[in-house]
Amino acid sequence: MAARNKARKRAFQILFEADQRGESVQTVLADWVRHSRSDDRQPPVNEYTMQLVEGYAQYVARIDDLISTYSVDWTLDRMPVVDRNILRLGTYELVWEDETPDAVVIDEAVQLAKEFSTDDSPAFVNGLLARFKDLKPSLRRDA
Repeated sequence: MAARNKARKRAFQILFEADQRGESVQTVLADWVRHSRSDDRQPPVNEYTMQLVEGYAQYVARIDDLISTYSVDWTLDRMPVVDRNILRLGTYELVWEDETPDAVVIDEAVQLAKEFSTDDSPAFVNGLLARFKDLKPSLRRDA
């Protein structure tokens, strides 16, 4: 699972960078792939990272709508950029990827929040993704 953990972290970094640059995640993913091929100091972008980023890109509007709808008193613009992108990735993987158990997706998102965000972020990420886990069948149906 360590490979999946690294892939997930890279996917989060790509989403974060795209958000910061105001670029699409596909553009940033292409940049990462190009850099990894031309600079041997850059780690390769593995298949699962690409699957997560491209999957997120497919549902970006729906994912942002879900996060906006269910995050009480927090608009997307008001959220810390790190939290917003951890939630985007976690929401995609939780709702649309069936390969990874829901508990693992939530735990991995919480770990990213612990590593990269504020002290309050892990609880926020956990609470919102747990809500999506409970609503998962209807969230897929509404998509």
